[in-house]
Amino acid sequence: MTPYITPTEEQFEQLRSAADGGPIVMVNLLRFKPGGAEAYGRYAAAVAPLLEQVGGRIVNTVACRQAVVGPEDERWDVVALVEYPSVQAFLQMVENPDYLATHEHREAGLADSRLILSSPVS
Repeated sequence: MTPYITPTEEQFEQLRSAADGGPIVMVNLLRFKPGGAEAYGRYAAAVAPLLEQVGGRIVNTVACRQAVVGPEDERWDVVALVEYPSVQAFLQMVENPDYLATHEHREAGLADSRLILSSPVS
């Protein structure tokens, strides 16, 4: 199975053209490489002030214990919910040179991931 760590250019273009209708939540499904949680921790620490600069916040981060529904061979270590004021705020953060400089730690730590654009349900 192909690991997914960064979006394809097509996925990024779709995101850039997404209607910016207010707050979004990015659902992060994360699977670490052996020993990769430490590298990912460096990424998370470096991104925290950048997240704050664009008005984002971590809603919740949880450790995954067991898949109750789904393929038995699919597992995730952590699920993180991160809220942004808008798609534009998210793009502003991920296109920031400081963000790009720390992205290597994300890549070093992750074996696989999913990033799902979501909207809060009222």
